[in-house]
Amino acid sequence: MSTHKHFDKICCLVLAFTLLLAIFFINAERFGIKRASSAPGYEGRLFDDSLVHTIDIVMDDWDEFIENCKNEEYYSCAVVIDNEAYKNVAIRAKGNTSLTQVESYGNDRYSFKIEFDHYDSSKSYYGLDKLCLNNIIQDNTYMKDYLAYKMMAGMGVASPLCSYTNITVNGEDWGLYLAVEGVEEAFLSRNYGRDYGELYKPDSMSMGGGRGNGENFDMNGFFDSDRTQSVDNADAVDPSNVEISPDNAMPDPPQTPPDMEGQMPQEMEAGPPGMEGGMPGRPVQDGGMINGSDDVLLKYIDDNIESYPNIFDSAKTDVSDEDKTRLIQALQKLSAGEDLSDTVDIEAVIRYFVVHNFVLNFDSYTGSMIHNYYLYEKDGQLQMIPWDYNLAFGGFEMSGGAAGLVNYPIDSPVSGGNVEDRPMLAWIFENEEYTQLYHQYFAKFLSEWFENGSFEEMTDRVFSMIAPYVEQDVTRFCTYEEFEKGVSTLKEFCLLRAESIDGQLNGTIGSTKDEQDSDTLIAAGDLQISDMGSMDNTMGKGQGRPGSGNEPGGSMFAEENVSVGRDEVAEGDRPTQGNVPAGEDAFAGGDRPTGGNAPMERTEENTPAAGNIIAEGNPPQMPDMNGGSGAMGRGDPPVQAAGQAADPTVTRVWLAVSACILLLGIVFAFAARRRR
Repeated sequence: MSTHKHFDKICCLVLAFTLLLAIFFINAERFGIKRASSAPGYEGRLFDDSLVHTIDIVMDDWDEFIENCKNEEYYSCAVVIDNEAYKNVAIRAKGNTSLTQVESYGNDRYSFKIEFDHYDSSKSYYGLDKLCLNNIIQDNTYMKDYLAYKMMAGMGVASPLCSYTNITVNGEDWGLYLAVEGVEEAFLSRNYGRDYGELYKPDSMSMGGGRGNGENFDMNGFFDSDRTQSVDNADAVDPSNVEISPDNAMPDPPQTPPDMEGQMPQEMEAGPPGMEGGMPGRPVQDGGMINGSDDVLLKYIDDNIESYPNIFDSAKTDVSDEDKTRLIQALQKLSAGEDLSDTVDIEAVIRYFVVHNFVLNFDSYTGSMIHNYYLYEKDGQLQMIPWDYNLAFGGFEMSGGAAGLVNYPIDSPVSGGNVEDRPMLAWIFENEEYTQLYHQYFAKFLSEWFENGSFEEMTDRVFSMIAPYVEQDVTRFCTYEEFEKGVSTLKEFCLLRAESIDGQLNGTIGSTKDEQDSDTLIAAGDLQISDMGSMDNTMGKGQGRPGSGNEPGGSMFAEENVSVGRDEVAEGDRPTQGNVPAGEDAFAGGDRPTGGNAPMERTEENTPAAGNIIAEGNPPQMPDMNGGSGAMGRGDPPVQAAGQAADPTVTRVWLAVSACILLLGIVFAFAARRRR
């Protein structure tokens, strides 16, 4: 034991040095030391949107899973994401009425939800807990969701990450999907930090919004026994527009959906047939239907928690009675227009509605169905989070035609009701200061997306990237020609809409329904909204299920171009751009697109057999399959083990080190003194 006469002084110097070191690193950023990134690892991997990713779903009981998709049951599977393997993750189908609509196509192209942490809470994909794989139904452009989320993010709105991914099942092609970050724990941590608030997905209990919701909803309820829409004005709907799908398939909705103004089926006031318990007694306003009770409208009802089942039964975080009471108090202030700056994140909500009202998504809060949005609350302050934009850009409502949608007034942005019935939106137009801020953000949006050409550059880039995959998509809901037409229509629609909104902002075009004059509106020419995909193209169309031999129906293919199953693709049956599939996954030399983002050519050597995970011909070194992934080569080794979020900071690390040194110094000093 040392008995050096300066031992105490040495200990004091060590302690002083440790303290100085701690102070230095607490203020490290002032000295040019950058804080370590807290961004989750998945953000720069699967959600790198510069390429089309690959996901292989490996399941022995895939056929059984598909047969039970409508039940939304979880199954265990393995997934290989960009050559990194994860075993024992959960998969189920997702969707509301779309589950039935997919079935009517006969191709089993369901949307899926993958939960990495379903069976083991410690598992994740570089910090991602939930992943949605969207089937891009009702969207001939393949871009509606993608563009809406990118526009939201560009405006600073907390919105899901997304990217395109080519899906295979047990090594066999399944189709091009959109991978979307699940709006759950990982999303909340990424956008709001670890100390995030509460998340809800308000929705009518009988009409979608969560697992199992919507299963009793019957589209036939929108029609009478003659399959024509029942309305007060018999001339409002042309029966010739209503098609009946064969083989008891669900009917094609007419060009005028049931929520359009002046065309509301009267029986809907009491609830359509097939809806569990009927529809809550909501008044029909401006001739349009409002689906659900006041809670989905985010109206204050009373102080009873039980009065808000469509909010609290769909909570995505664990909420206590205290949390529920706090939200009710926020809704009371919102409905009364009191303390808005404390009740609503003013700028965040305005930015949300700027993008939302540009893309015209009436399958959401501003439409008659009042769903497909998330509500975030922290300390009594509310935000909106975007979700599900496959029917945006007018796809849910076409009654006014292309010109009506191009010029849709930004200050009267509600369909199937009134702005006054949407408390989360109404406050913007009840205060001149907030209305001006809304207009300022709209001008900013137009400037950043359209005046500098960013929108056209993005759509052109995405089209070039995904076109080869769409052309080879074996389960797609439209032809390749319809995809091309859809993208060109989307571009034209958005450019015209930007022109109209610019006129609404400078006063040459009315910004409300009452102010608009047909003589000043932007002409839409022969633009057809349905070319982008809509509610009207969901029944009885699409390619057959791979390997099933199902024939496409409706107007999907000409009679001579009927697909005869996965193994028998006759020459000319698929849209030809030089890449024609020949038989099951076999492609003539050079026919498969090549390049960094093109689908890989498969051979017997590199095609996985069912249940085996093989990527690019190299048997991967599988992980222990109890969590994390094996690094199977994306070129950049992970900074940390897959499945763990990269969240530590320099400050925290050095504070911990300093504390340990300080503690050791104190212990050592006391021990030395006792020995002496």
